[in-house]
Formats: sequence, C-alpha cells, structure tokens
Amino acid sequence: MSNTDLHYLGVKEIARMIRAREISPVEVTARLLARIEKLDESLHSYALVMREQALAQAQEAERQLLSGGPIGPLHGVPIAVKDLYWVAGFPTAAGTTIHKNFIPSTDSTAVRRLREAGAILLGKLQLTEGAFATHHPSIPDPVNPWHPNHWSGASSSGSGVATAAGLCYASLGTDTGGSIRFPAAANGLTGIKPTWGCVSRYGVFELGASLDHPGPIARNAVDAALLLGIIAGNDPLDPTTLPETRLDLPESGHDLRGLKIGIDHAWNSRGTDDVIVRALEQVVNTVKNLGGEIQEICFPEVRTVVDEWQVNCGVEVAVAHADTYPRLASEYGPALTRLIELGRDTSGMRYQEVLLKRAALRGKVTKLMSDIDLLIVPVQPFAAPTHEQLGALAQDPELNARLIQYTAPFNSSGHPTITLPCGFTEGGMPIGFQFVAQHGAEALLCRAGMAFQQATHWHQQNPGL
Repeated sequence: MSNTDLHYLGVKEIARMIRAREISPVEVTARLLARIEKLDESLHSYALVMREQALAQAQEAERQLLSGGPIGPLHGVPIAVKDLYWVAGFPTAAGTTIHKNFIPSTDSTAVRRLREAGAILLGKLQLTEGAFATHHPSIPDPVNPWHPNHWSGASSSGSGVATAAGLCYASLGTDTGGSIRFPAAANGLTGIKPTWGCVSRYGVFELGASLDHPGPIARNAVDAALLLGIIAGNDPLDPTTLPETRLDLPESGHDLRGLKIGIDHAWNSRGTDDVIVRALEQVVNTVKNLGGEIQEICFPEVRTVVDEWQVNCGVEVAVAHADTYPRLASEYGPALTRLIELGRDTSGMRYQEVLLKRAALRGKVTKLMSDIDLLIVPVQPFAAPTHEQLGALAQDPELNARLIQYTAPFNSSGHPTITLPCGFTEGGMPIGFQFVAQHGAEALLCRAGMAFQQATHWHQQNPGL
C-alpha cells in the first residue's frame, strides 16, 4: 500500500487493517511521522511531535498484537490532541508562551481513555492563544491544507489541519464558541460538539468553563462517533460530567425515516453567503431523499445571547487566567488580553443579567427541540474566509458576533451538534453545516451524520498535498 492510500484512510479502516495484520502499528506510525516531518514545517499544525514516545507505543502495540493479548478499538491507530489536553510528562502550552514550560504529571481523562483504547499519541496540536480567537503573535498560524490564504478555523486550528492533511487519523479539539465546528467546516471534516458534560474536562485547560465542550474531529461520522464513544462518560475527576457512564452510539446509519428535521430558512439566510444558502438547500434535498420530514420552524431570537457571549466567556477566562493575568500581562497577545480585560471589567450584576438570558435561551431551545428530532443550521455565515477578511476579528466585536451567530447559541445552551461537509465554494474550499439535537442525543446525531455521508461524497474529498 502506498503512502498516498494510507494516510487518508479512516480510523475504523486503519484499525481493521492493524487487527488483521495487513499493516503493523510501527509501520503506520512511522509513515505518519515521516509525513509530519515532510509537510508540517509549512503547515504548522503540531505544537509538539512526540516522536520517540509514539514509536515506543507502536512497538508495544505490535508486541501485544503478536502475543494475542486483548486489544482496544483504537489499537495502534495514531491520534493527536489539541494542546489544551494534559499528556503526562509533556508540555501543555495552550497556545500561549506563559505555559510553555508547564508539564502535567498526569493525563487528562480524555487522553487516558484514548490510551486505554489502544491509540498511539503522535503529539500535541496547535491552537489559538488560550483557545480564543487568534494565535499568539509569536506562534505561526496553522495553514489550511486546501489553500494557504484561507482560514483554518479557530481555535482547534491544528486539529483541523492535521486531520485534513493526513498527519493523524483523527484528533481531539474543544469548542467554546465554535472551535470544533469552524475547523471541521474549514478543512472538510466531521466534528462533534457533544452535550455539555458528556466528555470530561479534567486535565483540559479552560477558556470558559461553562461553555467548553471537548470533542472529536475526524474524516467521517463513523470515526467521530467511535472516538466520542471512547472519550465520553461520567468521570469522578470532573463532577460536572453527566451521570451516564457510556453512550450507545450506532456503527451505521442508513436513512432518516421517521425523523422530524427542523429548519428556519429566515435565520439560516440572515447575512449568509449565497453559496452556503445553496449548499443548505442541497442538504435539505438529501434529507428528504433519506426519508426525513422537513418542518419549518422559528428559532428563538439569539442576537442578544450571541452579542453577550464574549461577556460570559470573558468573565470565565479572567477566572481561568487569574494566576497569570495581570501579573504576566505583557506576555499575552491582543485578542486574549481584550477578552480578559472585558471579563475583569464586568460587574456581578451585569454578569448575572447575561446568565439569566442564557438560561432563558437554553429553555427555549430545549422546548423547540422537544417538537423535532434534528435542526439544520449553517456553521458560519460566510464561506471559506481569507486571513484578510478575518484580520479585524480580534478588534471588532460586531464581526466576531457575526462569525459565531450559528455556533455560540449551542455553547450557551449546551445542545450537541455534528458538523458535516456539504459542498465546496467555486474556489474549491470546503463548506460545512450542523445537525443539532436535544441534550444527550449524540446517538441520533451520529446516526444522521452517517446516513447523510452514505448518500453524499463531500467527506471523501481530500486536499491535494
């Protein structure tokens, strides 16, 4: 098998090949490490490549395979994680310079569960500073493998780039205002933002604790569901995790028969590029062909909650950085500085007003979702933005509010979403959309994603690297 065939395979397929001994964990890991060495000098997706440990893990995985010992669902499969997740003995910089020497003594719960499933950890993936809007001025931005002039998504930028470029088979990201969904859409990938509390946040550096959602980014819904099933579940180390111990996720989804799928055409097209609106029309047609029943709905007004997302997040990020800000303020980049200052300047009364409006939105969305099974929503209102178009993001609250108008509401409400590729722009850049479901309905999301991808080919396209 050639390198070209190997690095773009899915997680489930490469795991099958390893179990069948068609290829060894050592060979797979060595090939991906060679690809990282060849390409990542220009893509900048990795904050840290754990080469020696990865090869040692691969050798142990090979030994276990040959000895006939028990193996997990990710046995020998190379995965990488956003550099917010603790990995024992390795730095977790969180996209900053102030934490570059922080070395945790234990794994995050999600990383531990990946290891227990047999995954090989290739390294830590780059992200925006502290997982907010832009990268630290001293750290190169990860480069979109479809076109270097276009946004690679934020904040899980390295996770999106590495997965799309064939530098890992899947990755972990986090999503506080869109940070799994933006990179998934920008790089032609599938990403799941689970229900808040579905995946443990233990050992994951905070941006906004009540808004942060750890989750997987993969090349298809089958692989994303596989990873989510491994990392999800109750965790005594994180008392905010939901009580369920496991997710009953499907391995396939053939159709959408019997499902009511809501769409608010007016909201979805509000200031949204025509190419995205047209792509959503094709999504609706596919859903109908799969037996889904489209229902016109009216989504609750979200502008106030979207506008106040930064206030909510700002207070929480100020708490998360209290040990280092303002003490090390000079080492922070401008975007994260502005967010922390906003939080520090927010009064308790103002913060309570924000929380009450957020709670009201959660209730309204929950009520809406009780009448339908799924909701179709864009990921963002403009397709494949260039770096120039987003250059003012850190300084322009209005632009940021527009960017997150379809993502932040579901961080505020905690509802789960799956992002799926659904087309390309005329310039060949990927477009994504979201299915949204009721709290705890990840199995339904994964079924819908699998059914959609059995009927479409967008997720099978790869950048020409």
